[in-house]
Amino acid sequence: MTMTTAMSSKPGSIYNVPNALTTVRFGLAIAVMVLIPMGHYVSALVVFSIAVSTDWMDGYWARKYGQVTKLGRIFDPFVDKIIICGTFIALVEVADAGVASWMATIVVARELLVTSLRAIIEGSGGDFSANQLGKWKMVLQCAAVISILLALIYPAIAWLGTAGQVLLWSSIALTLYSGYVYVVAASEVMREPPSQT
Repeated sequence: MTMTTAMSSKPGSIYNVPNALTTVRFGLAIAVMVLIPMGHYVSALVVFSIAVSTDWMDGYWARKYGQVTKLGRIFDPFVDKIIICGTFIALVEVADAGVASWMATIVVARELLVTSLRAIIEGSGGDFSANQLGKWKMVLQCAAVISILLALIYPAIAWLGTAGQVLLWSSIALTLYSGYVYVVAASEVMREPPSQT
């Protein structure tokens, strides 16, 4: 039996490789939230980097081997949000990180708002797919977290701290802007009259 056959049997089953990879990423997200308050910044950086850099793997595998499931479509973006929101919340506890509680609140609030809007619109048959701005927001947030952790690991390197704060504030600004764009797009979709059949 080939690996492809073994992995792609029962394509509708939730017990598949993509969901297993997402579960591992969820565990890594929890680990980051534990490691940061404990001051284990090197370990937190390594685990966070693995978690965010492997984000594409579960989706790629699910599409390639026909293992897309309803659970995966919900669980994968949920884990993405846990990784980012949880890490920002954990960094609030670190005084030298420069992450204020209101910043973490903005990150969490934006994700909750967009998720709620998507659920309402797609539940009524509309399309509310993620746009490129949302993806760049995720990239900038990850870059900010990595830079902040590097600055905590190497506090003597002043430019790391500066870079971390620039990326942090930039990511918060883009988080707010992308949330605004989603709200505008959602309002336009919800104002559209229902299609006539």
